[in-house]
Amino acid sequence: MAVPFRKVSKTRKRMRRSHNALEAVNLFECPNCKTAIKAHRACPKCGMYKGKQVIKKEENTKDAK
Repeated sequence: MAVPFRKVSKTRKRMRRSHNALEAVNLFECPNCKTAIKAHRACPKCGMYKGKQVIKKEENTKDAK
């Protein structure tokens, strides 16, 4: 089994891990309903994508039960 010859310093360890940070998600505003959505995805609220209705959404979403 391989064993490191020397101890890895704190600086070298932290430099190696500097690329592991999480990035913030870029949110865009839906031009139809002004909801914050991810890029290149249909709006989950109104169902529009690139000015076209791609997901059918009902106006009244309450169940009749």
